[in-house]
Amino acid sequence: MGTINWGIIGLGRIAEKFAHDLQFVCNAKLYGVASREKDKAEEFRVKYKAEKAYGSYEEMLQDANVDVVYIATPHVMHAENTIASLNAGKAVLCEKPFAMNGQEVQAMVDKAREKDIFLMEAIWTRFLPTFLKVEHLIAERVIGDILQIKSDFGYQAVYDKEWRLFNKKLGGGSLLDIGIYPVFLTLQLLGKPENIVTSAVIGETGVDESWVAGFTYKNGATASLCSTFMANTPVETDICGTKGRIKMHRMWHCPSYLTLTMNDGAETVFKFDVKGFGYEYEAQEVTNCLLTGRKESALLPLSFSISLMEMLDDVRERIGLHY
Repeated sequence: MGTINWGIIGLGRIAEKFAHDLQFVCNAKLYGVASREKDKAEEFRVKYKAEKAYGSYEEMLQDANVDVVYIATPHVMHAENTIASLNAGKAVLCEKPFAMNGQEVQAMVDKAREKDIFLMEAIWTRFLPTFLKVEHLIAERVIGDILQIKSDFGYQAVYDKEWRLFNKKLGGGSLLDIGIYPVFLTLQLLGKPENIVTSAVIGETGVDESWVAGFTYKNGATASLCSTFMANTPVETDICGTKGRIKMHRMWHCPSYLTLTMNDGAETVFKFDVKGFGYEYEAQEVTNCLLTGRKESALLPLSFSISLMEMLDDVRERIGLHY
């Protein structure tokens, strides 16, 4: 098998973790890193042992040696960066949220299909051993039918109205940044709800600082979800079924551990060895897809990302948040 050359656009905190974890990915290497500031790119290149640093995104996209681009820029730039990369013939792994709304996501998907090039949303939790084990336990009906999901993600962020978390022009708000995780999990395990009841606290910058929702399903299942930048919450997920329940412990969206508790009180704890921060699993999935000629991931197809953004759009419409 060959080696897939990775490039990174946007060299912030998540890009650093991703670059670190590429060392644990088989048949992959960090080839190039791009920033609007050449000095920043060069510093990043040296730190993570990439071959090339670029002072512009366009320069990297013109390099024929780059096979796939990991896009880690702010949300508002995802669609633009993704489409530019696809037009340049590069496969793309784009950070979540995929884009700002369903229209942008559809344009990205259409471009990937037009160019016949691989595209995937970087929902890293989807590929973690914890989440795959949860899916296995549910598929084997260990906890029976899912009756209720409770999932939260919150932390107390330092308030700065210019920071991307609170800046509406940069796609700020807790829903798109961290609320996407509980929504993703619920969509993956239960599908789209029949009804959504939701509320949010909209701050002075016009974005949601806290958000809460209740999802109900035709089969009687429910989900209680929330996210916030204003308080440190448990950041746990409970999946309760007719035979037992699964707890995904703090921080549930990251590499963590699980506790399976049956209705008779019997408990089993599942722990997992993870070499890096956890980003290596999504990078390995993309690398494997490219080496085998696939244009989408079977575990995270583009249809799922379209559905996820439709749900996020629905929630934003209900809380009156428009970008």
